[in-house]
Amino acid sequence: QVQLVESGGGSVQAGGSLKLSCLVSGYNFDCAMGWYRQAPGKERELVSSISSVGIATYEEPAKGRFTISQDKAKNALYLQMDSLSPDDTAVYYCAAERREPLRNGFFVCLWEYWGQGTQVTVSS
Repeated sequence: QVQLVESGGGSVQAGGSLKLSCLVSGYNFDCAMGWYRQAPGKERELVSSISSVGIATYEEPAKGRFTISQDKAKNALYLQMDSLSPDDTAVYYCAAERREPLRNGFFVCLWEYWGQGTQVTVSS
């Protein structure tokens, strides 16, 4: 029953900023959440993630330009994108990991929940 809904996409000029939002329902934040993106003709790639305790990671293209944050009280995930480039043009997806128990008493977290995507277009 986990549902993720993105918003905030749009068209901006190079150098501009955009903030994406993701509203989540049915999720208890027991694993990481993050943002993926997929450009035309390319595979979906991870942009940034944030753990259940707030530790953020950024893939190289996002370092220094993007900031991920979460507000558990509002059931929301955000991605602040600054200094946008045409290379950032893609459909951006909000994602969340599912905590899956293992047979030995341990568990793993795997990316499993996905939003519908929001288009980000950056023109030069």
